[in-house]
Amino acid sequence: MGFVVFLKEQNGRLALPIFIGAAEAQAIAFVLEKVKPPRPLTHDLLINLMDNLECRMKRVEVCDLKENTFYAKLFLEWNGAEIELDSRPSDAIALALRFSAPIYVEDEIMESAGMLIKEGDLTPNKDTEPNKNYSPVEALKHKLDKAVAEERYEDAAKFRDEIKHLTNSN
Repeated sequence: MGFVVFLKEQNGRLALPIFIGAAEAQAIAFVLEKVKPPRPLTHDLLINLMDNLECRMKRVEVCDLKENTFYAKLFLEWNGAEIELDSRPSDAIALALRFSAPIYVEDEIMESAGMLIKEGDLTPNKDTEPNKNYSPVEALKHKLDKAVAEERYEDAAKFRDEIKHLTNSN
């Protein structure tokens, strides 16, 4: 099952959809939902390691698109030098959110792969997004109920499968 993360222009009407896996979606959702796992996940471990090395994340850039695959770079500062590392966009986003670092998309990529959105399309509201205090499983249950009510059974099956995955992995 796949998920999509949307990187929306700060003051524009384009959003870049990036398809990511369940584990990456969970890593991003945990930050957005302020869920603290009992033990550090991989991204949290990287943050702890970088903090101990006094390495700071300056920014993330989605910098390339080849054969329908996005590429990203992490820009770090360590010992006064800037370091550039290749990354999958999903990992870069998960790390940037944990560091509160800015996320940028190259103009050419946003123009070629971005999608035009209407005002409010990606803005959470009570009808389309669950309460921000919900756990990821509760949020998915809310989305599952909504999909069933709207007879979007394919979406409902995806939400059901993700709930099973999350509850079986805990």
